[in-house]
Amino acid sequence: MVSLESCTLFQGLPVAELESLRQATRERTYGMGETIFKQGDPGDGIYVVKSGEVQIAVVASSGELRVVSKLKAGELFGEMAVIDSEPRSASALAGETTTVYFISRSDLLEMMHRAPQLTMGLMREISGRLRDFNRQYIHEVLDAERLALVGRFASAIVHDLKNPLHVISLSAELAAAPSATPDSRNTSRTRISKQVERINTMLTELLEYARGPNTASCLLGRVNYPEFIQHVIEDIRQEMAARGVTVQIEGVVAPVTVQVNTQRLSRVFYNLCGNAADATGSGGKIFVRVKMAGDQVLTEIEDNGGGIPPEIADKLFQPFVTFGKSNGTGLGLTISKKAIEESKGKMTAKNSIKGGAVFSFTLPIQPD
Repeated sequence: MVSLESCTLFQGLPVAELESLRQATRERTYGMGETIFKQGDPGDGIYVVKSGEVQIAVVASSGELRVVSKLKAGELFGEMAVIDSEPRSASALAGETTTVYFISRSDLLEMMHRAPQLTMGLMREISGRLRDFNRQYIHEVLDAERLALVGRFASAIVHDLKNPLHVISLSAELAAAPSATPDSRNTSRTRISKQVERINTMLTELLEYARGPNTASCLLGRVNYPEFIQHVIEDIRQEMAARGVTVQIEGVVAPVTVQVNTQRLSRVFYNLCGNAADATGSGGKIFVRVKMAGDQVLTEIEDNGGGIPPEIADKLFQPFVTFGKSNGTGLGLTISKKAIEESKGKMTAKNSIKGGAVFSFTLPIQPD
């Protein structure tokens, strides 16, 4: 039997947050073989094993329930419900008389916004679970080609989480510093909130990609485009500065309205600027230009790196295409192109006459 605080996810939480956690937690006991939740049930929260054993099982192709993992006291399960409200992808059963702690999704999300280390802990749990998932399928299910695909997909998730988690970590340290002022704490809180939202958006997009094209289209809204760019580039500048890369906006465009999903469009800018920083390294420069092109607004993101390698020029936007990078799998450009096309725009890429890469995309201008 273990206490709730002994779970690695909650270790290091402030005393006040631990008290909030205890108040939000409910204990539930199940007899041997009893179902905790079934595959397809709503994802309403997470569980921690207090005592006993929990078996995670999925329905095999034969229709039989197959146990894929066994969890002991102190281990967490049902964590993907915090990221999205999709149905459970597996069933959980009590392997013996078992008691669990239950925390609802809404309560945990509130605590994540107040305690950034909880967000980081949850991301580590998800990353570890994905790695365990991959290892199991390496030995039991997939052939060599499908194994490579699953491994790349997990790597894409881990890679994409690193930058926002780094910003959260730095902001949390700044906010917790004894010399921190109220203004610096408010700034840190805003940055942490934005990065948590960014993580949720990234994971949602990756899950949508994994599920295939049969998903609901994203919600679009009218946005003042120059104003949006100023805000998103300001956030990106802070991240790029830590990598020794500068980001500069060139040109001024009159206020125009576009119809986009702001979270996905932000992801496009982060992807393109992140790729540019990978290509240039410390000392690199990124130029963002916005131009009018008839009834479209054209955005160009250019870097002073070595340009697009000819080996991947004709398949740049295909999934898992990458070249000469130690991290990443090429999902970023695929997701970015899809986001632009959802807003009725187009994305292209070429090499600049100066040698760097230029990624361009258009968005239709909306009438006032």
